[in-house]
Amino acid sequence: MAIESVDPTTGEVLRRFEPFTGEQIEAALREAETAYRQWRARSIAERAVPMRALAALLRERRDHYAELATKEMGKPITQARAELEKCASGCDFYADHAERFLAPQRVETSAQESYVAFEPLGIVLAVMPWNFPYWQVVRFAAPALMAGNAAILKHASNVPQCAL
Repeated sequence: MAIESVDPTTGEVLRRFEPFTGEQIEAALREAETAYRQWRARSIAERAVPMRALAALLRERRDHYAELATKEMGKPITQARAELEKCASGCDFYADHAERFLAPQRVETSAQESYVAFEPLGIVLAVMPWNFPYWQVVRFAAPALMAGNAAILKHASNVPQCAL
């Protein structure tokens, strides 16, 4: 069954998307595993470069993405623009602070040396709601990616264009 992007104010079908086949899903999972193995090997400073680039891209294309959210979900354009600025700020925030957040932390124990280390976990699956179609993704993806994980997103089916 196709997923449809529908303008809630008119009922007009804006676009249709065919669901992935089992083979496409398997291929995406293999790609995610490959990406994870490469991504986790990068330093935090290296991971911050594309995160900052994403922030710049969100600001550059803010109006386009805001109009898409307005058309696809009926969100007021000013709120959609604000959501995108929040996303860009979130990307910058994690790019700027991940090094400190992920630094090993010494822990006092009876052992000679104890610490908490933050290591990549793997591929993180996110199932996201529709109400903040951009922010919900960034608030999960930015810290997960900066920590060296890969991500797979299952976005809400009523905002498929925002998910792209």
